[in-house]
Amino acid sequence: MNDASGAGGLADQLTAQLPELRGKLKAGAVLADLTWFRVGGPAEILYSPADEGDLSYFMANTPAEIPVTIIGLGSNLLVRDGGIGGVVIRLGRGFGDIKIEDGSRLRAGAAVPDVKVARAAADAGIAGLSFYRGIPGCVGGALRMNGGAHGRETCEVVVEARAVDRAGKVHVLPVAELHYAYRHCGAPEDLIFTEALFHGEPGEPTAILAEMDDIAAYREQAQPIKSRTGGSTFKNPPGNKAWQVIDAAGCRGLRVGGAHVSEMHCNFLINEGEATGADIEELGETVRARVKATSGVELEWEIKRLGVPR
Repeated sequence: MNDASGAGGLADQLTAQLPELRGKLKAGAVLADLTWFRVGGPAEILYSPADEGDLSYFMANTPAEIPVTIIGLGSNLLVRDGGIGGVVIRLGRGFGDIKIEDGSRLRAGAAVPDVKVARAAADAGIAGLSFYRGIPGCVGGALRMNGGAHGRETCEVVVEARAVDRAGKVHVLPVAELHYAYRHCGAPEDLIFTEALFHGEPGEPTAILAEMDDIAAYREQAQPIKSRTGGSTFKNPPGNKAWQVIDAAGCRGLRVGGAHVSEMHCNFLINEGEATGADIEELGETVRARVKATSGVELEWEIKRLGVPR
């Protein structure tokens, strides 16, 4: 069933309470290996569900007082150096299916990388999903954050989403019940998305692939995608661009410890290799303070920060 049966504390408790669990439990899992920043402390327990049924069983039979945190591909995530208590859930292979449906629709599991959604849609002649080529996350993250790029957002292309709640019940939510706003989903925080149904329109695969190539070329030219970064750090403020107010505040190249603001795109923070989670968070807060002082703009974090300081 799992590789945590010999560990103490919470691992033993869960193993005893969940005899039919098919997914894996791992005590003290190193989360830095699962985030693009490559920083952060361990998970008390990391749970990798086998499939939606296994996740539902876990949620239904895990005591409500045990904290549960969901992470995706770790591309838009900063884990603090003290790690995350309770159970961290990361969806894997059991949530990786893609199916093409009638009416220029595509169904994808929550663990499917966004770029694979774009590619599958292109291959099937479904236009309108190519913007996912420019989002370095997975379907679950796109659903939870209303992920967007190149003028389009998830809320424009989602028909419905499946999710499991804290009691283990499965829900199917039409897009209206996801209550989307800019980089925000208003669905209950305890819902773990497992699948999405997307819609596009008929298109020519060659033209769609060419559009995706343009998006990829733009990212390579304009963003530090080969660095240890978490993507766009701050949401764009109303009527403005985050990078512009950061640049105007003199923060391009600013450093704290082993972290610095990218010279290529100053809404990206970079781990030079020795940064801690604290370095990156302090750098981000320093940028926020300087922007507030120079322009009056209150930048909001787009990157999710989880866990406790060391």
